[in-house]
Amino acid sequence: MIALIQRVSTATVTIDENSVGEIGAGLLIFLGVFEEDTEKEVDFLANKITGFRIFHDEHGKMNRSILDIGGSALVVSQFTLCGDWRKGRRPSFVRAASPEKGEYLYNEFISQLKSKSIPVESGVFGAMMDVHLINDGPVTFVLDTHQVKF
Repeated sequence: MIALIQRVSTATVTIDENSVGEIGAGLLIFLGVFEEDTEKEVDFLANKITGFRIFHDEHGKMNRSILDIGGSALVVSQFTLCGDWRKGRRPSFVRAASPEKGEYLYNEFISQLKSKSIPVESGVFGAMMDVHLINDGPVTFVLDTHQVKF
């Protein structure tokens, strides 16, 4: 599982100019699900992001989590994060989860964040969406569960 997270002042996702999710200060999370991913990756990533200290404290240091600041999360599915770009000029998406599995784990991830008392908004799985954001910093991280050992 891979998440591109951005610290934002605000973020909105729209479909056909209609807002389907909107947050103030918090995290915009683009989530990609690989075929080999399981609930184990969901748990790990939700826990990591919940406690990830990337918000400023009173001394201007990145020392506070989304929970510490009372922030929200906007989760947007993005299978293109699973693309393999190493060969040729067109990315391959053969490692991305099937739509059924991807949607299931995407929804599990959202449920995990909600269970940790984080207000969560989301896009629509598989839909063409426009994402608008004001990146705070900018602060952006890529968290790839394939880079850690469980």
